[in-house]
Amino acid sequence: MSLKSTIENDLKAALLGGDRFSAEVLRGLKAVILNEEVSQGKRDTGLDEATVEKLLTREVKKRQDSASQYEAAGRPELVEAELAESKVIEAYLPEQLTEEAIKKTVDETIATLGVSGPAAMGQVIGAVKGKLGNAADGATVARLVKEALA
Repeated sequence: MSLKSTIENDLKAALLGGDRFSAEVLRGLKAVILNEEVSQGKRDTGLDEATVEKLLTREVKKRQDSASQYEAAGRPELVEAELAESKVIEAYLPEQLTEEAIKKTVDETIATLGVSGPAAMGQVIGAVKGKLGNAADGATVARLVKEALA
């Protein structure tokens, strides 16, 4: 079953079960996916799983950024809401790799490519992201590559 279908089924279950909070979050995700399908001209065929995962990752990041801003503004009730939404969305994403696992992949990639120095940073990040996909946070990958190449 595709990720989009899973979200739609879970939305129906949340509505029938009376879970208004989850239903609202899932309804928003469904809208994000639909908007992307329309913008890419893939309304009939739908998006591939990797694209849907990227959209969900982006939505989680938006909520975490909002939570950080609300925390800085002294609005703890809004922080909780954003983090709760983030948790609902994260349930649909693949398990995130640990920093150690990412570092191991970074080191292997650098050895395989045979590169060194900061000039190769983009090449290494691209290769690592290609291997790990959405299972690794891009900022963490970039930081670890920068440390390894420094």
